[in-house]
Amino acid sequence: MARAAAAGARREAGVRVRLQAAPESGPQALCDSDGYLFACPENLAAISGLMKDFFDRSYYAVLERIAGRPYASLICAGSDGTNAARQIERIATGWRLRAIAPALIVCTHAQTPEAILKPKKIGPADLARCEELGAALAAGLALDIF
Repeated sequence: MARAAAAGARREAGVRVRLQAAPESGPQALCDSDGYLFACPENLAAISGLMKDFFDRSYYAVLERIAGRPYASLICAGSDGTNAARQIERIATGWRLRAIAPALIVCTHAQTPEAILKPKKIGPADLARCEELGAALAAGLALDIF
């Protein structure tokens, strides 16, 4: 999902796109970026532990330094995804970020232990939606409308 969004963003000329995993990211990456697309799975009705760690390490270090910047989020969920989306929205509100779209939630319907542990296959239609969201964020940044 994140790769599809990055591919969509890269279609926009003049926009630098960095696809960075949460463990390798932190406050400096946030300060160096003009906009954000946060992507993570929902685990046990919450953002993943790696994403939570990223927000924990970064939150106070960038507070009041990134206000007003645009963001969007992608959530891969087994059944719902709204709790993870709500967590990201609350963090983004604290940072005073501006949502450019509602959270894009892709539901895999993985409900058994086997299905939950199995690698997920995201269908072409959902990947296209992720790509469109990445393209929209990049276009808005390029046109300076965000």
